[in-house]
Amino acid sequence: LITVGAAFVTVLAAFIIGRLGRRLGFAIGSLSGATGGLISVWAVFHANFWVFCAGTALVGAYQGFAQFYSIAAADSVDRAHKSRAISTVLAGGVLAALIGPALAAWTMNLIPNVMFAGAYLMVAVLALLSTILVLSLYRDVEPPRSAAEDALPPRPLGVITRQPIFGAGVATTMAAAACMVFVMTAAPLAAVACHYSIEDGAHIIQLHLIGMFAPSFFSGRLVQRFGVAPILMLGIGLIAVAAATAISSQALAAFYVTLFCLGVGWNFMIVCGTTLLAQSYRPNERAKTQALSGLLGNIAGTIAAVSAGVALQSVGWSLLNIGILPILALCLVMIVRWVQARKAEPAAA
Repeated sequence: LITVGAAFVTVLAAFIIGRLGRRLGFAIGSLSGATGGLISVWAVFHANFWVFCAGTALVGAYQGFAQFYSIAAADSVDRAHKSRAISTVLAGGVLAALIGPALAAWTMNLIPNVMFAGAYLMVAVLALLSTILVLSLYRDVEPPRSAAEDALPPRPLGVITRQPIFGAGVATTMAAAACMVFVMTAAPLAAVACHYSIEDGAHIIQLHLIGMFAPSFFSGRLVQRFGVAPILMLGIGLIAVAAATAISSQALAAFYVTLFCLGVGWNFMIVCGTTLLAQSYRPNERAKTQALSGLLGNIAGTIAAVSAGVALQSVGWSLLNIGILPILALCLVMIVRWVQARKAEPAAA
């Protein structure tokens, strides 16, 4: 429901941000997370599963707003520095991967005789802290633009989406979300099915989260130095290596390698894909383009999340990982189309 909640609110979040500004939009998003945390606390106290689901969905809505943080960073700098801005924001995920489990363990029994109520109370506290930070510190910053650029009318969404750079960007972010969520969701279940402990499954996911966010300290610099296309290919290659490792072995070490490579590949693909998307629209086309790209990415993640368990039970861990290879192939086709179009631009000029 976190993934589903994020998917449902994506378009609404983009237009709220476009209408009210990012400062108020981000504050509304974090307040929904705080509300979801408090509702979840009430649900845990009263053992009400459906109210608990509603609270969890509101936490997901918070994620729907939060996915625009890195895009806001990209929009605040010029074209050459977009990838660095995106990767810097994503680097905060390293702290989340390390601090999040520790906070959960510390607050799980914070409220006597009501297990996990304290953890969801911490969710509300963190979301409220985010609201305060956004309202007190966040300011919209735009890079300098020419008068001619400001005078250009917004293009129809159909024109924007037909651009090869948009196609490559949205294909990359969708493929990254689908592959990562599909494998990550199934991995702890597969590890337990292979007779490893629940603790082993938790450690696998923790290493995966480090793989997802630790590269952000240098992935933006890699894109600046080598370009988007090579780092994008590297990301696809790493996810393919993850799939090949999972297919070839079910040893505990193979699970660690698979999830770590999957995380690093996701990071490279998300940084590059978001960079391409941020270059595909003009400032006056921002809201509708970000709404569409965010919705498509969340749809891909949602489908992967709800189908991973069924796929694992139906076809097993190895075939599940084979299933992500066609997704990577389709993404590669869109990237090649964009590269060829980019090469043709100087000739056309």
